[in-house]
Amino acid sequence: MPNIKTFTPAGRLDSNNSAAFEKEILTAIEAGEVHILIDFSELAYISSAGLRVILLTAKKTKAASGKLVLCSLNDSINEVFLVSGFNTILDIQANKDAALARF
Repeated sequence: MPNIKTFTPAGRLDSNNSAAFEKEILTAIEAGEVHILIDFSELAYISSAGLRVILLTAKKTKAASGKLVLCSLNDSINEVFLVSGFNTILDIQANKDAALARF
């Protein structure tokens, strides 16, 4: 199994904190952490700014021959991913164990 970097954003991922989250993820990717798991178990809300960070992460990991897997989306966040169509382009798993198995 490759080395997997896990991020667990908490509370809200919106315009107030998405830039800091993006910087944290991009720093990890630049350091060679190209297998990324984002665990949404502690996240209550995601805005379009947060979605942009997720999409950018997917593009960057793919370009680096890595992988992005998301897990533990609550119902409202899952709905955002369904409406945006992100569920069709991202690897979304029910829980962390299932997500880890995707690497």
